[in-house]
Amino acid sequence: MFKGMGGLGDMAKMMKTAQEMQSKMAQLQEELETMTVTGEAGAGLVKATATCKGELKALDIDPSIFNTDEKEMVEDLILAAIKDAQGRASEKAKAEMSKLTEGLGLPPGFEMPF
Repeated sequence: MFKGMGGLGDMAKMMKTAQEMQSKMAQLQEELETMTVTGEAGAGLVKATATCKGELKALDIDPSIFNTDEKEMVEDLILAAIKDAQGRASEKAKAEMSKLTEGLGLPPGFEMPF
């Protein structure tokens, strides 16, 4: 009876999949706000913790590096630890997003716009 309408069933299935994906994306976005990564510099003397959204949450500095003669080095280590944490956060977010989208059949290297 509905022999010529097979495409509508595929469209309904595709819409349902898109809605499920949208829900999973929203959930992942919330999770990325609470997932954390830690970046390090100076062999662990300075550690920066950030969410996978890149928000800096904590900074841990080993007291042994507090020497007024080495102020610039300490500042460099702090910046390096923060950049490392932000880089790790970005990588973790991409990995989590990749897990979510791997079944969609998107072309290799396709990145979602967020």
